[in-house]
Amino acid sequence: MFLKTNPFRIILVFFFIFLLTGCTGKGGESAGDGKKAAGGVKVTDASGREITFETHPKRFASLTVGDMDIIHQLGGEIVGRPNAKAGIPEDLLKAEEIGNTHQPNIEKIVSLKPDVLIANVGFDKNIPALENQGIRTIMMEANSIEDIKKNIETYGILLGNEGKAQALIGQIEQAVDKQMETSETRTLLVYGAPGSFLAALPTSLAGDILEKAGGINVAADFPKLKEYPQYAPLAAERVMEADPDVVCLITHGDPKGVEEAFKQEMKKNAAWKNLDAVKNGNIVVLPSDLFGINPGTKITEAVAYMRQILKEYRK
Repeated sequence: MFLKTNPFRIILVFFFIFLLTGCTGKGGESAGDGKKAAGGVKVTDASGREITFETHPKRFASLTVGDMDIIHQLGGEIVGRPNAKAGIPEDLLKAEEIGNTHQPNIEKIVSLKPDVLIANVGFDKNIPALENQGIRTIMMEANSIEDIKKNIETYGILLGNEGKAQALIGQIEQAVDKQMETSETRTLLVYGAPGSFLAALPTSLAGDILEKAGGINVAADFPKLKEYPQYAPLAAERVMEADPDVVCLITHGDPKGVEEAFKQEMKKNAAWKNLDAVKNGNIVVLPSDLFGINPGTKITEAVAYMRQILKEYRK
């Protein structure tokens, strides 16, 4: 690997938690009002756990922006939100910050007394402490557009607002179908934090967005990382062989800092200098609220944005 990755593990642990990724909804049906549902309300989360509620829950705390957005759209009350700079709607800024999946503020979560906490898959060790306080936990993931659609369906059942959920899913499917024109634009998706850069594979959310927008992911056959199988290290020989038309930078925080660090790396390494994308200045920093986190219902905007990039840099 030709890019420095000494802080690799530490940075990525904090970085990827945002990717898995993340009041009353407008229109459609209202959310469940807490009345007892016949036979209870049953949902299965992304870890395969079946969770049953006697009534439709009303109060939610979420450690991910995308899931918070979906629940908000479906009429759930958000009492706790993730510590995030991007993707928080203005009307949810008043909700209490509760940390993130890797560093949850358990004391704050308990004090807010939500009916449900939404976290990412891998949150298992924290569940017993919360359940002892009467707080149920649902673990979700978002490595593809299909995952986001499944999450919407699950939250629709949970909130008793299946009609609105199906409408949101329909909007996503319509937006994706509209963008399915094939493009010949060869794209390298680089996920970065200062000092660490990875290639996003087709199995990542960004990779799936690229595919659904009709683009070609030049890193499709790069060897995946064991710790994060949706991503691959950037090897000099593979990048040069791939020779993308455009390089898209994805970052959760400090986009300018990451872009500057990436450009500094390119200046120091001849492999980058020889790429047509670099020679032509075809380097794009993607919006962090659409690509740096799970964008929830804004996935439609992410697909449309990617399609515009592909059109602009098509040879």
